[in-house]
Amino acid sequence: MKRKYELLISIVLSLVVILAALLYFSGANIAVLNPQGVIADKQRDLIIVSVLLMLIVVVPVYAMLFTFGWKYRASNKKATYKPNADSSIIAETVWWVVPIIIIAALSGIIWTSSHELDPAKSLSSKNKTITIQVVALQWKWLFIYPEQNIATVNYVQFPQKTPVKFEITSDAPMNSFWIPSLGSQIYAMSGMSTSLNLMANSTGSYRGSSANISGDGFAGMKFTARSTTDSDFEDWSHRVKNTGQSLDYSAYERLAKPSKNNPVAYYSLNDSKLYDKVILKYVAPPNHTEGSNH
Repeated sequence: MKRKYELLISIVLSLVVILAALLYFSGANIAVLNPQGVIADKQRDLIIVSVLLMLIVVVPVYAMLFTFGWKYRASNKKATYKPNADSSIIAETVWWVVPIIIIAALSGIIWTSSHELDPAKSLSSKNKTITIQVVALQWKWLFIYPEQNIATVNYVQFPQKTPVKFEITSDAPMNSFWIPSLGSQIYAMSGMSTSLNLMANSTGSYRGSSANISGDGFAGMKFTARSTTDSDFEDWSHRVKNTGQSLDYSAYERLAKPSKNNPVAYYSLNDSKLYDKVILKYVAPPNHTEGSNH
């Protein structure tokens, strides 16, 4: 009788935990499960489909674990002893064929999604793609708009339903650029430039962050990504250009010094090649001494 009560209590506690988890996820605003961009939409669907496919194996396994544990407990004298049950052709077929089918399905999904969600792949839209260059610093984010001739720190703005091509590098330890509501994270590395194409479905403000621990100021390395209407973006970029501080390479060198919990800052860009210069800092110059005797 005591064992029956223990089983009942275990079942009730399990149901309570499951219910609490469902209530939490239904009310919590988890960015990756509440996408605001075309890439994030597809990634959310990919996560859900992958988890459901894997649960086809996980749920029966746990169900059998508790069922067998209860049925073949020491106090159950009615349980039939079947030492050769593991040689059942039906059982062997099930636990080999089902996982193979699931793995094959996941392989197909991964293959297609890897090409469809390639970060460097351009997004189709009737609106012209805008380019924003991103430099990961210690411990802040610098955003350079080469077409608008402006730059910002820890704040990035762009029009809704417009493809944004982020060109990303680092002038500090390797980092990872991520706007969870809009999609993929991608690494920022010194001397290299990586691309990430995103597009917001509507207007709104989204959390951006560093997804790679990079030292003492990592916790404060956050930024706001804001999607606005086309007219609001144009007005904002003009205001920044006319009122922001001047940013050339010498000003950049002062900005690039390590600092924590940096406030938002706006700049008028006076060096159109600034992003390229940051990358070239880490590219070794050619060795002119080689072949000098020829």
